[in-house]
Amino acid sequence: MSSLLSNPDLAAVPLDRRTWSKWHIAALWIGMAVCIPTYMLAAGMIAAGMTWWQAVLTVLLGNLIVLLPMIANGHAGTKYGVPFPVIARASFGTMGAHVPAMARAIVACGWFGIQTWIGGAAIYSILVTLHWISPATDVDTLPVLGISLGQFLCFIAFWIVHLAIVVTGIESIKWLEAYAAPFLIACGVALLTWAIFAVDNAAELFAAGPSRPDNVSFWSVFFPQLTAMVGFWATLSLTIPDFTRYCRTQRDQAVGQLIGLPSTMTLFSFVGIIVTGATVVLYGKAIWDPVELVSRMGSPTIVVIALAAVLIATLSTNLAANVVGPANGFSNLCPRKISFRSGALITATIGVLIMPWRLMSDLSEYIFVWLIGYSALLGPIAGIMICDYFIIRRTKLNAVALYDPEGEYAGIRIAAMLALVLSVLPNVPGFLNAATGTAGTPEALFPSVFDEIYVYAWFVGIGLAMVLYWIFKQLGPAMAGTTWKATR
Repeated sequence: MSSLLSNPDLAAVPLDRRTWSKWHIAALWIGMAVCIPTYMLAAGMIAAGMTWWQAVLTVLLGNLIVLLPMIANGHAGTKYGVPFPVIARASFGTMGAHVPAMARAIVACGWFGIQTWIGGAAIYSILVTLHWISPATDVDTLPVLGISLGQFLCFIAFWIVHLAIVVTGIESIKWLEAYAAPFLIACGVALLTWAIFAVDNAAELFAAGPSRPDNVSFWSVFFPQLTAMVGFWATLSLTIPDFTRYCRTQRDQAVGQLIGLPSTMTLFSFVGIIVTGATVVLYGKAIWDPVELVSRMGSPTIVVIALAAVLIATLSTNLAANVVGPANGFSNLCPRKISFRSGALITATIGVLIMPWRLMSDLSEYIFVWLIGYSALLGPIAGIMICDYFIIRRTKLNAVALYDPEGEYAGIRIAAMLALVLSVLPNVPGFLNAATGTAGTPEALFPSVFDEIYVYAWFVGIGLAMVLYWIFKQLGPAMAGTTWKATR
């Protein structure tokens, strides 16, 4: 096995180290799904004009849809014991695999920053509750950053906690998820119970109707929200082999994901809706941010305990969802020099540099530019890998050649690269309209038909990529071969 393409973190996991059961995978998903972005997920849907039950069903359907590529891509991880960047070498080539690995890694860096910012906000609220920080004096914003010194220091403090854990390796993340899962479920149930008993009439929590204008149809709201929901876990649908490689059987990885993903996402989104409904009754306005809500609960002890729960939820999500995948991706760039730990440090550094507090400033921008935008990129990657592994290769890979720079997967696969580019292109105009805020206006850069396509970005990308990749593979060695070999 060549050291050019392997290190202890990227090498296949031997059978005696595959110790994860379906309950570990389920706990992993509970730990990842119970987080503030999940809690706030329905906010954008309700703000767009959905009722509470329409938002809950959209979350459930979106997660059932994304579960399919999740289990499909997880299959190769369990069968061969290898992580996502190594599996991508089969379809994209040993050099071409850097493209999907880096596409996933950069997106995860953004998510890492967002989650770390949320955790830092929880620490800030704890310090305010304990009167260690006074918002009245911590008002001056730092140049360039646009946040106060106190907010920035809390953000960095939570960032350091992540580093302290990742340096101990993947096993520490496994145990964190296993112990955090039951605690996080209990916290969700406690929040739900509080909401129901805090109001005089629980029926008020379900009374709100749709807020969209009469001339706006449900379906025009539903499809972009569904695409955004699928995009929520588009990153993990690619890199789930980073975890399923430690599973004993295919049943463990599939059943574990089925138990942990759709149920937890739906339940915790429902908790967010009901608890926010209670805030309307109690405080006269909808408070979607649980950190802000907890700070209003009065008792310093309750506030600190509740915010500590927020910290654990955010930490368990961030480590599993937004550190492991990009760390392996960066390691794949140069296995001899970049280990899993080095890759994690790179991830954490980029997560600071993107200034994640700016990404969270507007819910519509968060959904239409961030979530849908990267689903337009990651959907085609998933389509290509699923087509290659299940349809073209019938789940049969040459495991040794995945690590051979001169082997059958060497170089860059033209078929995969061309399918990726052509599958992303239809969504680019709609993305640019959304990113510039001109979609649906006379000032739009591109015609409105592209906005309609962009609404279905993930679905368009994954379907088109599967079809194009299959066609290109049928055209023979000239299309399916490697540009690197041809030009040596």
